[in-house]
Amino acid sequence: MKAVNPYLNFPGNAEEAFTFYRSVFGGEFAMLQRFGDTPAAEHVPAADRKRIMHIALPLANGSVLMASDACGPMGSNLIIGNNNYISVATDSEAETDKLFAGLSAGGRIEMAPQKMFWGAYFTSFADRFGVQWMLNHEYPR
Repeated sequence: MKAVNPYLNFPGNAEEAFTFYRSVFGGEFAMLQRFGDTPAAEHVPAADRKRIMHIALPLANGSVLMASDACGPMGSNLIIGNNNYISVATDSEAETDKLFAGLSAGGRIEMAPQKMFWGAYFTSFADRFGVQWMLNHEYPR
């Protein structure tokens, strides 16, 4: 396992929140991708294209604060309980599958493990206790 990081969802103001967090913690965004920048951009309503699909702010201790806008038309609605995730950077697809099998047992799967357009093997789900998880294995570039 490479890292465990907090992942936050916002109701459309992720960029504003992260601009604030950057002013407090310092540093620069390691990633800022909008829904309009994705391969499915033509299916995103015009009003949502500038919203944040993923933003990452490295922190001094080596962890990364990450977030996105919960964008209703993209299949995610922000409700109390899904605005926070634990994001685990895994070492391999096999580790991702092992952790997924254990943690998701008896829980609720949002997205089964699969290869994603950003170059990773990814899954998201809630465990049987309602804790939200994301597992992400980045492929070598």
